[in-house]
Amino acid sequence: MVVLLKQNPDREQVESLISWLQDKNLQVHRSEGASRQILGIVGDSSRLDIDLIAALDIVEDVKRVQEPYKSANRKFHPEDTVIKVRDTQIGGGTLTMMAGPCSVETEDQIIGVAKAVKASGATVLRGGAFKPRTSPYSFQGLGAEGIELLKLARKETGLPIVTEIMDASQLPLFDDIDIIQVGARNMQNFNLLKILGAQDKPVMIKRGMSSTYEEWLMSAEYVMANGNQNVILCERGIRTFETYTRNTLDLAAIPVLKSLTHLPIIIDPSHATGKSSLVAPLAMGAVATGADGLIIEVHNDPAHAWCDGPQSLKPEAFDALAKKLIALHGFMKTEEAAS
Repeated sequence: MVVLLKQNPDREQVESLISWLQDKNLQVHRSEGASRQILGIVGDSSRLDIDLIAALDIVEDVKRVQEPYKSANRKFHPEDTVIKVRDTQIGGGTLTMMAGPCSVETEDQIIGVAKAVKASGATVLRGGAFKPRTSPYSFQGLGAEGIELLKLARKETGLPIVTEIMDASQLPLFDDIDIIQVGARNMQNFNLLKILGAQDKPVMIKRGMSSTYEEWLMSAEYVMANGNQNVILCERGIRTFETYTRNTLDLAAIPVLKSLTHLPIIIDPSHATGKSSLVAPLAMGAVATGADGLIIEVHNDPAHAWCDGPQSLKPEAFDALAKKLIALHGFMKTEEAAS
């Protein structure tokens, strides 16, 4: 249920309404926009008398929310969520570029790539320390050593880090990581999502390979229902009948999710295609469609990468792409302001 309050409502009456709702074992999330306050009510509100609430002096309108996701629902939170990470932000009209290698390999590699992508405009460093691989014989990542190398790269560049967690037992290693990534294979690992919801570090959830929008949003809801409102969604391509590309990038997810949720949306064209030649056009398409950011794999020597070399851009290719993305984003904002 959503309760839309009138402009400048009496503070004591608002607090009284919230206390009354909480006494009925309901959670109340307050969202304050530029001109309106909204109370999002989570729990079994079926027995609440809508007419009784609507009759209050401070209430403008009351609506029931049919979708199973509540906290992630735009009806609860009309304003876009902006997530602050160190000196950068995700959402709120900015274009966030996350870039770095699929896998952390050596100190020289990760620091060199971090410096290069920062110079090109990236504001977040990505890099895999733990790698979920289809084959048990493939490189699985450096683990704790990879985490330490990422922190060295952050110290050198100031870039916040995003890296993937595989299991809840690894959480202590992520104490000093800025954004925790939940991979596609773990999107419905509900125990992990609950645990990540109990801490306040931003969580980026990649869409499952065969997951619907609602299933994806329900995964976000697991994190948010447990207290952590700092959730980012990442579209990384879904599995279809097409075999030419690694996955099929669903750019329609951007405008659809923009209407359904207030959470920021990041696009991963590298995993979606599996081919470096396709990263640039799909990244451009994502910006034109309204994405809040991109996560792109960049490697100083893709031909000898320990993981996913064919989909990685060289630093100079990323630099050229970043310039185009920044220009396109600026153009789209100008057009939006004019319309």
